[in-house]
Amino acid sequence: MKKLTLLLIIFILSACSATEPSATTTDTDTGTDTALRTIRLPMGYIPDPQYAPFYVAVANGYYAAEGLEIEFDYSFETDGVALVGAGELPFAVVSGEQVILARAQGLPVVYVTEWFQQFPITIVTSANSGINTPADLAGRSVGLPGFFGASYVGYVGFLNANGLDQTDVNAEEIGFTQVEALSTGRVDAVVGYANNEPVQLAAMGETITTFNVADYVDLVANGLMTNEKTIAEEPELVASFVRATLKGLADTIADPTAAYETSKQFVEGLDDTRRPVLDASIPLWTADTIGLTTADSWQQTHDTLLNMNFLDAPLDNLDAAYTNQFVNQYHDQ
Repeated sequence: MKKLTLLLIIFILSACSATEPSATTTDTDTGTDTALRTIRLPMGYIPDPQYAPFYVAVANGYYAAEGLEIEFDYSFETDGVALVGAGELPFAVVSGEQVILARAQGLPVVYVTEWFQQFPITIVTSANSGINTPADLAGRSVGLPGFFGASYVGYVGFLNANGLDQTDVNAEEIGFTQVEALSTGRVDAVVGYANNEPVQLAAMGETITTFNVADYVDLVANGLMTNEKTIAEEPELVASFVRATLKGLADTIADPTAAYETSKQFVEGLDDTRRPVLDASIPLWTADTIGLTTADSWQQTHDTLLNMNFLDAPLDNLDAAYTNQFVNQYHDQ
């Protein structure tokens, strides 16, 4: 089975400078310049309206009010995990399973905010495929981007929750060609993101059926990660970053139209055809207490990874992988 090769990545990236360039903002009341601390934030994906909460937080001055300037780094998720784990950067946007895998390799990373309250992976099939229940996947072909990452973890968690073994389904690696593979009949179903592939297929006029992983198993999805050193030595930095981010998230949920317009400032060439991506994302982010993560979802994620042999043994202290300390501070204000 493939596992994160974070230790090698850390060795390669350890030469990267942790120096943060300075910036300034002008106080409108006094007219004086205030220095800002630049935070480079690995995002794990390309510029996209699904990052609207971060764009809104920048545009509305929430980070600047905390003394921060954000530099978006659209790099691989594993790069972000490695850099934060090595103490080269203070934060990254990552999925929960990456935090568990990193801690299993001795990296002192800590998840501090659950942005996606629902695991966004979904299994998509044509409405006329005859796949009407999860059990109907037995003996059918399913295309995955690859046997790694959140898509694979969500897929296996979904199978386990429905009493299916991986050998019951004919899974194949198709790269990021899910839309083409399903629409042309290359496979019977595909694994993708609930706010992406179903949106594209619907726009093409395809009639589809979806099985959202979150309806069957509670896995930890994308959120903010830091490390133990930053929490111990700069707790107010973590609190500030979480606070500004959650303000942007709250604004985005409250007014998606304004958030989408703001996203156009950050995503080159963004037009209204991508608006359904944001609309499909809002339900995945919404919760009574935004940002909060739960022990049960971490346990289910841990157990899924163990079942997949992505972990050699159970973590000694799963509770150390996450904290609600800073989210609670935000909501207690």
